[in-house]
Amino acid sequence: MAVKTITIDMEAYRVLARLKREGQSFSQVIKEYFGRQPTAARFREIVRTVRVSDDALEAMEAQVRARRQSPARAVTR
Repeated sequence: MAVKTITIDMEAYRVLARLKREGQSFSQVIKEYFGRQPTAARFREIVRTVRVSDDALEAMEAQVRARRQSPARAVTR
C-alpha cells in the first residue's frame, strides 16, 4: 500500500490522538471519521455494535409513554 506524509499542527494531532483507540493507526482514525459517508447500511453496522442496558431501555420506553400522554403535539394539517 502506498503512503503519503502529511503535516498537521499540534492541535490537530491531539484531536486525532484522543480519537485513536489502542491498536488503531492514525490512518484508520481518519478513515473512520472522514472516509465513509453516512448511509443506512453504515447506520445499521454501527447500531449492531451498540449495547443498551435494561435500565436504559426502560427509561426510553417511559419517555415514549410520557410523550404519548403529553398534550403538546406538533400541529398537523
